[in-house]
Amino acid sequence: MDRIYSIIKDGRVKKHKQKGAWIYILNKKLKYYTKEILKYFNIAIIGFGFIIAIILIKYKPIYEVSISGEELGYVENKNAFVESLKQEVEQTKNVDTVDLKQTPEYELKFVDRNLETNEDEVSEKLEDNLIITYKYYEIALNDEQVEKVNTIEEAEEIVEEIKEQNSQEELDLTIAQKFTQNEEEALTQDIEIAKTDIQQKVTEVIEKQEEQERIDALPDINGIKLAVTPISGKITSRYGVSSSIRSSRHTGLDISASKGTPIKVVADGTVTFAKYNGSYGNLVKVDHGNGVETWYAHTSKMYVKVGEQVKAGDVIAAVGSTGNSTGPHLHLEIRVNGEHVNPQLYLYK
Repeated sequence: MDRIYSIIKDGRVKKHKQKGAWIYILNKKLKYYTKEILKYFNIAIIGFGFIIAIILIKYKPIYEVSISGEELGYVENKNAFVESLKQEVEQTKNVDTVDLKQTPEYELKFVDRNLETNEDEVSEKLEDNLIITYKYYEIALNDEQVEKVNTIEEAEEIVEEIKEQNSQEELDLTIAQKFTQNEEEALTQDIEIAKTDIQQKVTEVIEKQEEQERIDALPDINGIKLAVTPISGKITSRYGVSSSIRSSRHTGLDISASKGTPIKVVADGTVTFAKYNGSYGNLVKVDHGNGVETWYAHTSKMYVKVGEQVKAGDVIAAVGSTGNSTGPHLHLEIRVNGEHVNPQLYLYK
């Protein structure tokens, strides 16, 4: 029994020793091959680094920029280039949004070190691919654009100041935010210049309103506005009166004035008569349309001729005493459809 136990024990010891030997050998081989692998790996890294060094000495990395396969040029730093392009566009006044019709492609390449980048040219080419929307503020007077400024604050300041300066007037000044992709359309004005321009326009509008009010208040005959009195002077004979020096009632109005005083036509019209005419002396007739006609008699001089177009206020003759007259004066007649009417219904009230 002891012998059997001893044999078993010896067998186990031998097996244990054999197993330990195999582990020792395996560890040695593993260390060996690990060293060999590391050695070759280091050699590979050194070789790769050497190749990279040679490449970097001869070549440099840059980005080729293209759109739809069309090469635009080269840039050194993609991110820096994109950022500079964005900043350059955004520095333009009134830019609201910037979009691209097509997205540029950036491909990293190793090129000869002597090749220079051309960021400026690439930027110029990319500008044609940009869709820029501009924003500005339009100031309008009576729905008519007067000026454009950069910000809502500028627009509000202008409108408030103009309204204060013209507080007695009812001004229809409005502000509208506008968008456009037309750069010229988005050009705005300096705030002080804008104020001056708008005030000038306001003044023009007020003057036109006042002129229109004046015209509306003028005497009207058949739609013809009598804008001017021919002369200033004293009325010496009224319409319809009888006199020993005339065979019928007075058909006009006599206003005395010094000889040579300029006589102005009362409204726009056409000269239809300009010559001596019996008791009227030197007589000028002007047709104003709509059946309205004015006569200017006893003049010393006539400055117009038949067919001539005249405007209200034009000097057409000079005061005189020609014809049946007792002294320098203007005989003024107003006729409607051939019939004389009282001038004082419209003038010299």
